[in-house]
Formats: sequence, structure tokens, C-alpha cells
Amino acid sequence: MDPPPMTMCRNPRDPETDGRRPLLRCLPLAILVAALALALAGGLHHQLTLEALTRHHDRITGLIETHPLAAIAGFCLVYAVSVAISLPGAALLSLAAGVFFGVQLGLAIVLVAATAGAVTVFLAARGALRPLMLRHTGAKLCRMETGFRRNATSYLLFLRLMPVFPFFLVNVAPALFGMRLLPYAAVTLIGIVPGALVYVSLGAGLGQVIAEGRVPDLADLMTVEIMAGLSGLAVLALLPALVSHVKARRAARRRP
Repeated sequence: MDPPPMTMCRNPRDPETDGRRPLLRCLPLAILVAALALALAGGLHHQLTLEALTRHHDRITGLIETHPLAAIAGFCLVYAVSVAISLPGAALLSLAAGVFFGVQLGLAIVLVAATAGAVTVFLAARGALRPLMLRHTGAKLCRMETGFRRNATSYLLFLRLMPVFPFFLVNVAPALFGMRLLPYAAVTLIGIVPGALVYVSLGAGLGQVIAEGRVPDLADLMTVEIMAGLSGLAVLALLPALVSHVKARRAARRRP
């Protein structure tokens, strides 16, 4: 006998089928939401500005010079937490990575920290939201999940490369559709490389301006590094149209 529709898309590792209590499953997500609320209440997001970056530049640079490993670890932690709680303005941290660590080290830091934060959100959402969706949508979610799983890697990579989708939503959607952790982490790491490289390059190009104590303006954007970063953003913005065009041509060739 076929299993009920509501259980067709489950597996033994699903949070809906494990032995944990609902409150325990929801605890990680509740902690992230509480951390975001505290950060917003404390005005932390207002510190993620170019003005604040310029104001604290010398202090942060001095810390990096005297305690490089601790500074790198601390920056990674701040970045990962900012991504995990979806703090508004966290993209400025990618610029800051370029300012303080240069393109190569800055890119490595951003990739590791952003992936860690995204995995945290993924696990929290899978534990708290997926059981809720299964309980209330049942077979409908299973049908959507079946379609998603056929091309989960392609879908997620496409969403990562598209700059129009909020990072938080791209983190949560695969969790709701039952994507496994390791493929999710691997595709996330690969998919954020272009955007991270653009922002870190922008930061590296602004480094000298900020080091001089000047808040960057439009005139400061006319450097080779920053023009390359802006060009990269433009290419990313065109990716959705390019992918749609390629798919349309393939579909046309298959028609009799």
C-alpha cells in the first residue's frame, strides 16, 4: 500500500519524524529571532555604514596589526552572526573585509563566514519551519519538494547568483523543501563567490580613501578595482535573463 501523501517526501532525518520535542526544534530559530530583535533594538544596524567604517578604521587596523588571528576570528564571528540573524546592512561587512584584509584574505573570510551563517539559518529553519509546513500543507509541499529535489543544486546556485533575492529567503527555501545539508553548504559556498568577490574588491578599492579618514563618495568609485566590482555586479544582474534565454533556445530546439 502506498504511504499517505503527507509522508511521501519525508526521510528519517526530517525534523518532523525525529524524536525531538517541538519546543526544542524551534529553539535555534527562536534564538536567532531574539538576537535580531536585540540587535535592532540596540541600533547595531546603524553602525553598518561607510561613516562608521571610516570612523573606526584606525582602531580596527591597529587591532588587526597587534592580534591578527584574533581579529580574523572575531571578524568571521561577527559576519557569521550577522548573516545568521539577517541583520540589515550586513553586506557592508563584505566591503569591510576588503578594506581591512585585502581581496584574497578578505574573500576567504567572507566565504567561510557567510556560508557558516547561511548553514545556521538553514538548520534552524529546517528544524522549526519545515515540520510546520508539512503539518499544514502536506501533499502540496511534497509535490513542490519533488520538483525542487530533481534540480536542487541548479535551483539553489541560480538563486545564489541572482542579486535580486534576499539572502535570508534563499537560505530558508531549501530547508523547507528538504535539501540535504552538505549539498546546500557546497552550493552556497560556490554560489556566493561572484558576489563576494565584487563586494570585497569594492572594499579593497575604497581602502585608501577610508584610511585617509574620508567617507567615500561617487568620485572615489572611479578606481580600477571598484569599476571591476561594479562591472561584476552588472554581469550578475544579467544572469537571470541569460539563463532564461538559454533555456528558451534549448526548449525550441527540442520541439518537432
